[in-house]
Amino acid sequence: MRLLHTSDWHLGRSFHREGMLAHQASFVDHLLEVVESERIDVVLVAGDVYDRALPPVDAVALADEALSRLAASRARVVLTSGNHDSARRLGFSSRLIDAAGVHLRTDPAGVGTPVLLEDEHGPVAVHGLPYLDPEAVREPWGLAERSHEAALGEAMRRVRADLAGRPGTRSVVLAHAFVGGTGRPEEQREMASDSERDISVGGVSLVPLPTFDGIDYVALGHLHGRHVLADHVRYSGSPLAYSFSETDHLKGSWLVDLDATGQVHAELVEAPVPRRLARLRGTLEELLADPRHTEHEDSWIQVTLTDTERPSQAMERLRRRFPHTLVLAFEAALPVVGGLPAARTTGRTDLDVVTDFVTTLRGRGPSEAETALLREAVDSCCEDDDLAAERRVEAG
Repeated sequence: MRLLHTSDWHLGRSFHREGMLAHQASFVDHLLEVVESERIDVVLVAGDVYDRALPPVDAVALADEALSRLAASRARVVLTSGNHDSARRLGFSSRLIDAAGVHLRTDPAGVGTPVLLEDEHGPVAVHGLPYLDPEAVREPWGLAERSHEAALGEAMRRVRADLAGRPGTRSVVLAHAFVGGTGRPEEQREMASDSERDISVGGVSLVPLPTFDGIDYVALGHLHGRHVLADHVRYSGSPLAYSFSETDHLKGSWLVDLDATGQVHAELVEAPVPRRLARLRGTLEELLADPRHTEHEDSWIQVTLTDTERPSQAMERLRRRFPHTLVLAFEAALPVVGGLPAARTTGRTDLDVVTDFVTTLRGRGPSEAETALLREAVDSCCEDDDLAAERRVEAG
């Protein structure tokens, strides 16, 4: 049986206020092309179809189009809810949609009941586990503790109980969780990216890899990077980059062949890259002049400037060369400036005090144009008694 494992579509998400829906639609097109060209039997979507519980209408329309096209394709679909989804909204009409070959698994009450498929080698039981909030399932499932490990442990107990009554049946499980292979505390930090929502309970979110022992293939969702925890336990990652921490990620889906004995062979099918990401660092003049950055002129850019003084109109100047610059940071920290000492304020005009503050903060005084703006601001917001007295003297 040939599986295509994907997850974390996050339909409706933006990238630093840049709309992503057209790029997400391109991924859907790509997905359908792979289904046909690679003769996929089952598409596995391991959670986070939407970016939020109440998705925008255009995201819902894209999901509807994607599932309708998949229903009309050669493939069956098993799709689960993630921590970003509203399980009840995503699972609406799931019993009716089952008849179209699209199986939405969003209700914890259904855990342990598989989607049963078959190929020339016999049956395959696909158990779709929705995201299991430990607090939500603790009481109905009678869990001894409130943790992701306890929730997934009970879910897998139910899965194994079902499989025990199906000797010779190959098994596939979808789960949306943070699963670790080494048990090291720093593993979560190493594997995670900035665009993932924290799902920890009491500071703990890790589910140990042995939780899924005995399953032929485990299709994981939640992490946005592609990770192989074991040959048969994998994260597909998100199909698009959703933060600059994912600049170096290679995005795609796992093409998994499940043979007659339950052994798997997996290879990556790369997803299209609608716009590359780049993180650049240097002084403003270096970045504007360096020919090595020509390849990034059409990329989404995160820039860190190393200038000791903050350049004027840095973002505007960067965007003349890199029109898709989205994030600008400065490496040199601003000086810590509190109130100016009385000796530097007594007997001076408000404009002089403000000018002195700007000079202290920035390391250089304001230009003539900036001084004119500061004067206008001071005049607009407060009555400067000293300046008024000067003007009365000037007026005679």
